[in-house]
Amino acid sequence: MKLSVGFDIVYDCPKPTPMILTLSIHYSRVSDLLRPDTLVINPPVPMKAYRDGFGNWCSRIIAPKGEIHLRADTIVSDPGTTDRIEQEAQQHAVHDLPEETLVYLLGSRYCETDSLSETAWALFDKTPTGWGRVQAICDFVHQHIQFGYEHARPTRTALEAYRERQGVCRDFAHLAVAFCRCMNIPARYCTGYLGDIGVPPSDAPMDFSAWFEAFLGGQWYTFDARNNIPRIGRVLIAQGRDASDVAISTTFGPCTLKSFRVWTYEMKE
Repeated sequence: MKLSVGFDIVYDCPKPTPMILTLSIHYSRVSDLLRPDTLVINPPVPMKAYRDGFGNWCSRIIAPKGEIHLRADTIVSDPGTTDRIEQEAQQHAVHDLPEETLVYLLGSRYCETDSLSETAWALFDKTPTGWGRVQAICDFVHQHIQFGYEHARPTRTALEAYRERQGVCRDFAHLAVAFCRCMNIPARYCTGYLGDIGVPPSDAPMDFSAWFEAFLGGQWYTFDARNNIPRIGRVLIAQGRDASDVAISTTFGPCTLKSFRVWTYEMKE
């Protein structure tokens, strides 16, 4: 199937402001692009592109004083299959893990493993290891947190989400990631496009979505504590330790978000 994905974002800066933008579709999906995923900036400014330490495509600009308009609109070919389920996937002993996964066992800005470790072991010590344990974590987080856009707060951490029991998709992902790491399962935070494909449509405005991946049986698998069912049509933008590594924009100065629109939908043949 073909997916139309894109965004239209406007910022207002009181003075020239350096920005890092993480808005390009992940390199692992480049072969699926049916037209270029081009970031269009108005007014035009010089832009430098680079790949960060997690492999994400990023862009550096200096936003001029006043409003700056960011837009991209592309078409992605997608197999239309649901997230893969592999219930026999086993958990690795820590000493057997590949070195590149070890960073995803450590605490990070929004995933306080030191503060949540005792809670995690009390909750999940008796669950089956491997896939069953990650799914048990997703089940708990899905039931524990009440979803609502009115609960959004960009500074909420996994520990705060656990205590407050409310949040948005990033909070579900942060808490599940933190619990996995506490249980010695590498887990990384993901952000991207996810439309209402194969599920009842939502009346809420569309946004970028957050989920996570856990390393089991020698590979990374997708999990989604917010929806907690296999979904169709995920398009990855970026992955990292938590939301701080994959922010759509990092500004080095004051900046106001004036307008924000994201779309993801299946194109009819």
